[in-house]
Amino acid sequence: MASERRSRVDPARSLAILWRTREPASRGGGPELSVDRIARTAIGIADRDGIDAVTMRRVGDELGVGTMSLYTYVPGKAELLDVIVDLLYGEMDRPAEVTGGWRARLEQVARANWALYRNHPWLLRVETTRPVLGPNLLAKYDYELRTVADIGLSDVEMDAVLTLVLGHVRSAARAGLEAVELERETGMTDDQWWQSYAPWLEKFMRSGTYPLAARVGTAAGQAHGGPYAPEYAFEFGLQRVLDGIAVVVGQRSAGA
Repeated sequence: MASERRSRVDPARSLAILWRTREPASRGGGPELSVDRIARTAIGIADRDGIDAVTMRRVGDELGVGTMSLYTYVPGKAELLDVIVDLLYGEMDRPAEVTGGWRARLEQVARANWALYRNHPWLLRVETTRPVLGPNLLAKYDYELRTVADIGLSDVEMDAVLTLVLGHVRSAARAGLEAVELERETGMTDDQWWQSYAPWLEKFMRSGTYPLAARVGTAAGQAHGGPYAPEYAFEFGLQRVLDGIAVVVGQRSAGA
């Protein structure tokens, strides 16, 4: 699955847009425009038709303005992608209180990020290795760090814990998206694919050459109703990741 990469941008101009420190007033006589309205329109297009459908021309058509009018507010698609990612970060669920200690708090963070990808799967195709340094990204990072603050981890370990948990969420969500895209591209559901291969697979498995694969594959297929279950993979993996973090937290407590 290819990623939508943000091209090189001028940091000063990009940050000015993200933090809204320099936004022109909408001109009279036409539709009211703003960075937020342009970004919201782009999000709507991406939700309906995918990130590839988001172009400055398409956004302008949706708003009923010429493409050049948009450039007054957003220099190009690279900056627009930064804005829409930051806007969506600002809409994530961040309850002030989560009972159950650090594990419950970190689990809530994982589920909030999972929900973000499930609601806007095209986000998985936006390259975020170099983070969008907008206000909502920083608020998100600060909130998520507080879930593991004061439990004995160093600052570097706190950051690493978030990287581990969010990496699992993104990986599980990406696998689910790939399954959806494969179904759309082939016109065949997982169940249909499974049924088309079942006679051949059964023939090979009956030979007794791969008894463990036959037993486990059959059990997993019957449990999930197909070759892969995104929700199960997310839940199972999340609990194992949290188990591993609990070991580190316990070691720090014992050392203290």
